[in-house]
Amino acid sequence: MGDFPVKKLIAQYKKDLYEEFLPFMDEFIIDHIHGGFKCHTDRDGRNITTRKRTWFDGRGVWVYSYLYNHFKKDDRFLEISKKTLDLLFKARENNRLWPYSYDQSGNDLKEHKPDIYGNLFVAEGLIEYSVAVKDDIYLEKAKEILFDCVDLYDSEGYLYEFKSQEGAPLIKMPRVLGHWMIMLSLCKSILKYYPEERKISDLSDRCMDALLHHHLNPDFDLMIEFLEKDMTIPAGQLSRFVYIGHAMEALWMLMDEAERREDEALFEKASTLFKRHVEVAWDRVYGGVFHGLPDVEQNIWLTDKVFWAQQEVLIGLMILISHHHDKWAQEKFLELNQYVNDHFLLKKHGFRYWNIGGDRKMTFELHSDRIENYHIPRHLMLNIQRLSGME
Repeated sequence: MGDFPVKKLIAQYKKDLYEEFLPFMDEFIIDHIHGGFKCHTDRDGRNITTRKRTWFDGRGVWVYSYLYNHFKKDDRFLEISKKTLDLLFKARENNRLWPYSYDQSGNDLKEHKPDIYGNLFVAEGLIEYSVAVKDDIYLEKAKEILFDCVDLYDSEGYLYEFKSQEGAPLIKMPRVLGHWMIMLSLCKSILKYYPEERKISDLSDRCMDALLHHHLNPDFDLMIEFLEKDMTIPAGQLSRFVYIGHAMEALWMLMDEAERREDEALFEKASTLFKRHVEVAWDRVYGGVFHGLPDVEQNIWLTDKVFWAQQEVLIGLMILISHHHDKWAQEKFLELNQYVNDHFLLKKHGFRYWNIGGDRKMTFELHSDRIENYHIPRHLMLNIQRLSGME
């Protein structure tokens, strides 16, 4: 495709997935005995604790089910997913919300107050697993969890607690861009396989309306993270709080859904907004993208760099490239891909894994207390699929 290095990128991505990510997971992170993922691990593979989290286990089920469905029919992938699901349902007991964290056997550690994100990630895993094993009972369970989350989200007392970084004040708000984003993602996953699901389609419409017509602040044309219960913009600083990493992630999901619907007008709207958010988030001094803009008017940024935000932008850029060979997206992709390889790969420091974050300059630090098991493989898999379609 012109001078865009499709074959070279496919080779890079496949090497990262098959030779780097999956072997590291298999050796150090997957609990092959009890199920689940030991993500509280240093980058050298040393498990700091066997503590597990609902977020990471639900996401892990999705990753290994997606691998099975789209890359390799390896029964080991299904075994990893099934053991993790067994652990998850043991950890839930009879509670409405999954616990925030639990020990290796599924006993609640009662560390933090849970929220609907955990349940939604479990549902995401169940959707993909149901396709892998061709058993609708898992899909029905996923839909049950999803709509229970919607009911809880709409209930009068629901508040999401969010702290942008250490030392920042705790934010408690009822409407959250990230919640709509994950619900939209689940709807996309179901509708891809079952497009006739009317109730799911209606929820997808609701999520898109919330993102494009309510979270988008017309004063500065960026998507804010929090709204009041009635979907109005909050007073004060929260009216200017743009968690821009989430916004860019949500916008590539909107582009992806627009493609599924064959809705070019929606695609153009989402892609125009995606480009604006990427341009605003781009660090023109040190490279890469920022993930948080707590105050638009004061131009106050979270200047640390997180790997997940770079990867969400790379996914969105690849959608633009594959959709209509967007030259702006090609240039941005090659620049950001090089930045990631220069600053997040740790081979030059003697480690097999990636760095999941750092300061603005990505100053190397010897240790990390967490391994990422979702954004990395999702980025690799989705972009391999897009690139393969361009060969």
